[in-house]
Amino acid sequence: MTAVDPVLVEIVEGTLASVEREVETAIARTARSPMIRDAHDFRAGIHDARMRKLTGRSYSALVQPVVRDFPIAEMNPGDVFFHNDVYLSEGGIGHLPDLCVTVPVFHDGDVVAFVQAFGHHDDIGGAVPGSMPSHARSAFEEGLMVPPIKLWDRGVPNRAALTIMTRNSRMPDSLAGDLDAECSACLMGARRLADLFARYGRPAVEACFDTIISNTTETFRRELLAKIPEGVYVWEDYAEHDGVDPPRLHAQRITLTVHHAADRPLVIDFTGTSPQAKGPINHAGDYADGVFLKKWLAPILRNLADTPERMAELDVNEGVVPLIEMRFPPKGTLLTPVFPAPTNARTFVILRLLGVLAGVLAKATGGRMPADQETIRYTGVYGEDHDGRPYLMREVLGGGSGGRWYADGEDTIHVVPDSRNIPVEFAEARWPFRVERLGLARDSGGPGLHRGGLGYDKHIRMLRDASFMSIADRSILACWGVNGGRAGQPFLVTVDGHEMDGLVDDHPVAAGQTIRIRTTGGGGWGSPYDRDPAAVAADVRDGKVSLESARTDYGVILTAPADAPTADEPATEALRATLRGSDPRPFFDRGPGYPTLSNGHLHAEPDILSGPTHDSDSATSR
Repeated sequence: MTAVDPVLVEIVEGTLASVEREVETAIARTARSPMIRDAHDFRAGIHDARMRKLTGRSYSALVQPVVRDFPIAEMNPGDVFFHNDVYLSEGGIGHLPDLCVTVPVFHDGDVVAFVQAFGHHDDIGGAVPGSMPSHARSAFEEGLMVPPIKLWDRGVPNRAALTIMTRNSRMPDSLAGDLDAECSACLMGARRLADLFARYGRPAVEACFDTIISNTTETFRRELLAKIPEGVYVWEDYAEHDGVDPPRLHAQRITLTVHHAADRPLVIDFTGTSPQAKGPINHAGDYADGVFLKKWLAPILRNLADTPERMAELDVNEGVVPLIEMRFPPKGTLLTPVFPAPTNARTFVILRLLGVLAGVLAKATGGRMPADQETIRYTGVYGEDHDGRPYLMREVLGGGSGGRWYADGEDTIHVVPDSRNIPVEFAEARWPFRVERLGLARDSGGPGLHRGGLGYDKHIRMLRDASFMSIADRSILACWGVNGGRAGQPFLVTVDGHEMDGLVDDHPVAAGQTIRIRTTGGGGWGSPYDRDPAAVAADVRDGKVSLESARTDYGVILTAPADAPTADEPATEALRATLRGSDPRPFFDRGPGYPTLSNGHLHAEPDILSGPTHDSDSATSR
């Protein structure tokens, strides 16, 4: 084995991160669609010749489906591979609008690495604009499915394939521009990595790859997993609707087994997850031993770091994979759907899984996990602009993150790293509406010792008749609070005062009507009656908490003036003493929406902290 120079490891690791960011910067500067260029809903990743993800700044798709269909020995410089087929992506693609390009990196005639980019594009066909039909019953309604193909052959684009894809899109120019940007950026990244191999040689660089990955494995094992007591822990959470059936609890359950001496100290068993839905909330996760889900879920473990600063330093690359064993239920569940089950709203499941893992770890660690968050949903409008041209505006709006054991949650964050809302100035110049308000949704964060982060409050007034669309969960159920913290407020959209469902394809909005969007607030952490009254007063002054919430949720009595309220300490202590005795809270607070879907139950059976659980069912039916 080649000896590894620690200085060279730092150089290689820094180069990988730099190339990844350079690829993303190039895509952002040259792409055409607002979803890619402005909202930044795309990711780049770098993998070695063994298909291991080397970079850890973000998640990415997988190289496995490309290598499965195109042997490495048959690849050539200048090749670019493409796919978006959910069921032929080995779990790396969740829905058809996520288009993925992969470029092999060559050194001395051999493939030594891969540069990959995938992102959410405006439209790839299907039943509705945006390719996310909320009432889809089949993948065939969701758009064009493309298994791995060679999109460029030795530097020459496959014009026939590009013509087929753009012909199926309602936004052909935008799609063509995005694909050109992504292919060109990945080819550029491949040249940068080839320079790295040319400078230091293949044996030295690959030895650094091995070290980067093994360092992650040992760091996670030593610093994070060691903080989880051995045992078996069970928890579950729910999506609330699938767009086809009436709202009900679609369970995602994790049984976590921790055994530190085992080669894979964490076993994540999804047995107990609900059957696959008729509608599009399924996620095809049971491929390639669940390697995509391992890397998707592993960032939750970083919350176990000693400090927030240390947490921010920890990357999630292929090094987390050997630490986790995943056990999936048989085919036919939300995580093991059978083709052609629809998947375009699979975010309801994979985002919920982040919270389920956080919840089961909260049980294991006495609450040293953040409360829940739901920081992604798609809303938008489409129609014709003032010149009669069709348009589609779709936005990925974030929400508040959960309160943490050491701090409040963050306001209006996005689960996709570096993604953002669409700038108001750009939106108003491009589309026929006015943004009358974009701010924080007061009282949306769950009350707690550490308050949940706030969601968005956005008001859009239409200037022309249009149709409204929404792909959003947590419109009934709320982001749960933990360790005495309260749930946040759920997602809410009204059109001219009328409340919308979370899943909407084509609700008509007349010119002059206003769409009001309130995104989810994160759950609170710890009892709100333990929050410093001065902090509550500051929240009221800053417009994050109302006077009514300060009194009813935090037990804080504030005195005038309104622009600089102060807490009445004796009155606050007396009120809190009364509230503590009359308002006991469970370890998990699921909010007032949960009983409406659970036959009146206030909590699920796994919420009880009576000890490890193996196969017991929840108090609610599936």
